[in-house]
Amino acid sequence: SQLERFQKFAQQLDNVKLTGHFTIVGKDKPPAKESYTILSVSKFGAGDIWVFNTLMKKNGQEVKLPIPLPVKWVGEKPVIHMDELKIPTMGTFSAYVIFDDDKYAGTWAHGKTKGHLYGTIAKRKVQDAGRK
Repeated sequence: SQLERFQKFAQQLDNVKLTGHFTIVGKDKPPAKESYTILSVSKFGAGDIWVFNTLMKKNGQEVKLPIPLPVKWVGEKPVIHMDELKIPTMGTFSAYVIFDDDKYAGTWAHGKTKGHLYGTIAKRKVQDAGRK
């Protein structure tokens, strides 16, 4: 059911770190490392918006930043579906990222720069989680 899908997604991204790589189209460079910390996700209202409670580095400090993102479903798989979304203090982004069990993959764009991203999803270690 839809409620079960939503609960599974919230559990999948509860207190996790996404660790992987990204590429830049047109650059002859190997993929660069990246990581994202997600503290939690929760459904917002009746539409497709989910609030991703993240932990970001800003000016050398960790800052909790709630980011509302559209999530659509392909069968049982959730997909971030951003199309020219403005994120305060960060810029305008497009991204299509699928979450598949303990993996994520997709495409991204920030202005004219675009590429691919992929990696794994893992629960945060105890010492990391203590910094929520």
